[in-house]
Amino acid sequence: MNERFGTPEFKANPYPFYLRETELVRRVRLPDGQTAWLISRYDDVAAALKDKRFAKDRAKALTPEQLGKQPWIPRMFRPLTQNMLDLDPPDHTRLRALVQKAFTPRIVEEMRHRMQQIADALLDAALAKGRMDVIHDYALPIPTTIIAELLGVPGGDRSRFHRWSNAVVSSTSGRFGILKAIPGVIAFLRYIRRLIRDRRATPREDLVSALVRAEEAGEQLSEDELAAMIFLLLIAGHETTVNLIGNGALALLDHPADLLALRSGSLRMKTAVEELLRFESPLETATERFTGEDVEIAGVRIPRGELVYAVLASANRDAAQFPDPDSLRLDRDPNRHLSFGFGIHYCLGAPLARLEGEIAIETLLRRAPGLALAVNRTALRWKPGLVLRGLRSLPVRFGVVRSV
Repeated sequence: MNERFGTPEFKANPYPFYLRETELVRRVRLPDGQTAWLISRYDDVAAALKDKRFAKDRAKALTPEQLGKQPWIPRMFRPLTQNMLDLDPPDHTRLRALVQKAFTPRIVEEMRHRMQQIADALLDAALAKGRMDVIHDYALPIPTTIIAELLGVPGGDRSRFHRWSNAVVSSTSGRFGILKAIPGVIAFLRYIRRLIRDRRATPREDLVSALVRAEEAGEQLSEDELAAMIFLLLIAGHETTVNLIGNGALALLDHPADLLALRSGSLRMKTAVEELLRFESPLETATERFTGEDVEIAGVRIPRGELVYAVLASANRDAAQFPDPDSLRLDRDPNRHLSFGFGIHYCLGAPLARLEGEIAIETLLRRAPGLALAVNRTALRWKPGLVLRGLRSLPVRFGVVRSV
């Protein structure tokens, strides 16, 4: 157990903790009081993410006695457990098939022009002021607008759903954390159910309408599954990308020679974004899993019914997989990082997040060559929570600027 686990100091630099040679698999106490097992090394993480013994659905993995000891979940939260991130095949397979066609590389590439429009408009406003918060003024609006337009969420509602989303992902799973999140979840679910009713009455050419049609066709989606799917897409569709852009911008500011090389065009942006994803993963861990039987990893036995997190951020810094893992190498190739997961739960929106990250970072570097931190580096703070890894804010200022 480690009392510093999850503290602000820990979040600022978790890698030394995760990558101790003597503890490749360890049991920790989470900030909410629960205990969990952390898997840290690349090969073990990749294996665990494919291993059917690590279940997503706790109801299928735990004994009745173990289920009785699980943290309390309010009744209004229970429909949200029907999302595909918390399910195993065949339910996961069925739900994923309903939405994966909306996130193919070809369809995502068709959104490039719209992403570029949004990035340029945001920078027009920011450059006129001479400074901005990269997170709130740039990294957040780009993916929020894109996923909202894809789903059919009206423009005026987007700030609200991010506020609700932030309340949910920042909460812990203990009783106090859940209680804090309840108002946001209630408001979010009410909003989603109103959106569903609206699309039933007046279908449009958006993803929510398509999901409503699938639900009405029978045996594709239940009412709860439909609400949970929209809830998941609205949250997952922007939180990861916000962290990719924010973490990537900070990494480049911390490495000015690499920033200049990338800005000059001597490095490929696609390759650079993959390295930024590896170096400061937007997800610290994969989402929770439960052991459906006793499992042994790296010589450590994890009993049945235990909560397990595969730590993506540490896997991405494993020297056995990545030469010189603590150095930012924007030309690193191959780069088989695990930032979007692995196996059947590999991130559905990875093509979308990659393109948003490429456009946002390229546009920022091209149009703001005088980019610099506007606060002391030590003043930066990271968001709480175990799964996501991202900055609360990233204030910057501009020097000489360029038009589009």
